[in-house]
Amino acid sequence: MLYRPEAFEPLTESPWDDQGVRAAIRGIVVDVDHAFDPDALWPADEWDGWQSAVPMKNLYVGAAGVVWALDALRRRGHAETQIDLAAAAKRTLTFFREAPDLMAGIELPARPKSALLTGETGILLVAWRLDPSSELERELLAHVQENVDNNADELMWGTPGTLLAARAMQESTGGDMWREVCAESAEALWRKRDSDGLWTQQLYGETSRGLGPVHGVGGNVLALRDALDSGRRELLERETAGVLAREAVVEDGLANWPMTAGGDLATEDGEIRLQWCAGAPGIVTSAASYLNEELLIAGAELTWRAGPPTMEKGPGICHGTAGSGYAFLKVFARTGDERWLDRARRFAMHALEQVERRAHGRYSLWTGDPGVALYAADCLDARTAYPVLETWG
Repeated sequence: MLYRPEAFEPLTESPWDDQGVRAAIRGIVVDVDHAFDPDALWPADEWDGWQSAVPMKNLYVGAAGVVWALDALRRRGHAETQIDLAAAAKRTLTFFREAPDLMAGIELPARPKSALLTGETGILLVAWRLDPSSELERELLAHVQENVDNNADELMWGTPGTLLAARAMQESTGGDMWREVCAESAEALWRKRDSDGLWTQQLYGETSRGLGPVHGVGGNVLALRDALDSGRRELLERETAGVLAREAVVEDGLANWPMTAGGDLATEDGEIRLQWCAGAPGIVTSAASYLNEELLIAGAELTWRAGPPTMEKGPGICHGTAGSGYAFLKVFARTGDERWLDRARRFAMHALEQVERRAHGRYSLWTGDPGVALYAADCLDARTAYPVLETWG
């Protein structure tokens, strides 16, 4: 069994509607605006704020991600927020420094405040993009430098995440210091790659070798490949394609992947992940440019046949409907087959309906409504770059 059918629901029969989607994106932004409080940012969902100091501030499930999403939608002409985003980003940074929203009760990696998705680095980068200053740049550089030897070796907490931040700053500024720290971070990450093409993550007091985009090889390669010379990039992608081919579980022309190398599809709780952060949608999305095309299509086809996740997972881009939909956008980009763009758009319609079903109210980039709005915008524009991991625009 490649997935649990009970974890998915029938796909909406609503056809793609350009104008309706544009209106839905604007509606999400209006709701996000109305929910904003300058003195309290946005209310946190119970899952997003688990064992953390709310309001949530980080890039992953906090205010920094919401601010970035609103800015991206504005820059792309999809919706206009009424919030002063630069001021909101600075307020978010202040709140984080007063009460960091780092999870309590678990063993965090060293220097957790330097993490891209869950620490201060992502907040600083969002604040700098909205209102650049030398002070913010210095603070951001310090976090990237101190995270070079982080042994988490994954995107959320470790060097791959801060390498993404450094690359974004290098592209924006062209500064030599950013070029140097990119090279240093990339070299450190390259050296820690295991001989079989994987990385060993030390995370939450456990050791694992993940495959997906958040805690595994998929995200690490996305962060690393553009910081390498052409020879090492070609080797990295070829060997990673081999790893993912070996780890694929294939049945009747469909494919899924376990969370960790050598692991079973079913986890200890009996769940089989089929979502962006773990399973076929994330492998397809993160490895689309180099994965064997037959496997690429097999993973995307399984995602389509399973359908959208139920409301337990929701519509978001991490473990929800929109996240799965990015796999279809990637296959469309690789093959040029319009059928995959149509499928991506059907998932967008479903995700937007799920937002309406829960009456909006979840304010985060990866798990909430702003991420769904970005996915819907990408379906409108036939744009395939996954947020943050592949684009800051």
